[in-house]
Amino acid sequence: MMFLKVAGISKQGEDEAVVQDISFTQREFERIAIAGETGSGKSTLLKIIAGLIQPDAGQVFFEEERVLGPAEKLVAGHPGIAYLSQQYELPEFLRVEQVLRYANSLEQEAADALYALCRITHLLHRRTDQLSGGERQRIALARLLLTSPRLLLLDEPFSNLDTGHKNLLKTIIRDIGEQLEITCLLISHDPLDTLSWAQQILVMQNGKLLQAGTPEQIYRQPINEYVASLFGKYNLLSPELAQVLKGVPAPEHQHKRLLVRPEAFTITSASSQAVQAQVRSVTFYGSYYELEVQWADTVLLIKTTATQATPGDKIYLSLAPEAGWYL
Repeated sequence: MMFLKVAGISKQGEDEAVVQDISFTQREFERIAIAGETGSGKSTLLKIIAGLIQPDAGQVFFEEERVLGPAEKLVAGHPGIAYLSQQYELPEFLRVEQVLRYANSLEQEAADALYALCRITHLLHRRTDQLSGGERQRIALARLLLTSPRLLLLDEPFSNLDTGHKNLLKTIIRDIGEQLEITCLLISHDPLDTLSWAQQILVMQNGKLLQAGTPEQIYRQPINEYVASLFGKYNLLSPELAQVLKGVPAPEHQHKRLLVRPEAFTITSASSQAVQAQVRSVTFYGSYYELEVQWADTVLLIKTTATQATPGDKIYLSLAPEAGWYL
């Protein structure tokens, strides 16, 4: 049985299309992330999947039944799909336990287990106006889970969270999938969030689906510079410099530029396979160093875990045969 099928979804805005002919499928328990710059149509697509916005064209099928939009039913939404927005509003001046009681459809034992999973048991007697942003978000998430959804849609769940709350929420989302057997689909602008969590990534730009693939495919083999830039820093070498590092390319790549991620370079000793570059700057990021080096008329970014190089030093760089991607 097909769990989620999005078929030819389009939505027109006031001046231009917000979502244009988007199609994809999601298997049960498959983790999918949607990436793209602000205004690319990600949130609109998520709301259409949830049944909260009426598409102008196309259909959404959840467990092989069509998801109706708000123009087709009295109360918008689908009982099997939960959508957590970026705002996660809660009623003001109520105790958390009151907010959750109104939404609860579970036995008390199951509800208590859910509160423990969301790490909010200690917050139940607190008022909603006495909570931090991360606490409010976890309570809003628990309130949705009390309805026993089978698909959870998360719109930028990690934005505006400090490192501690972000790591805690990542753990909770993982536990939701494993312990409650709920399928998750999320939006995030942080490449570290999507690359480390997702099994499939969909990349959107201007309402269109540009590329879909595994995290490794999207990171190492982006379809263009836009996709490459969403997932980290990169170098783009001219065809001439690419040939110096990689040798003569296949005929279909002879006039293409070579995209190389900073960590793909190796700092090595002088050899016929290495090129000489001059270090311009060294920046320490804790788990790695980032070097800015000058090679010919090009400035390269190099990422390495250990270096004794200082500005002005001469170093030698090599590139593995399989490293790099022609654009």
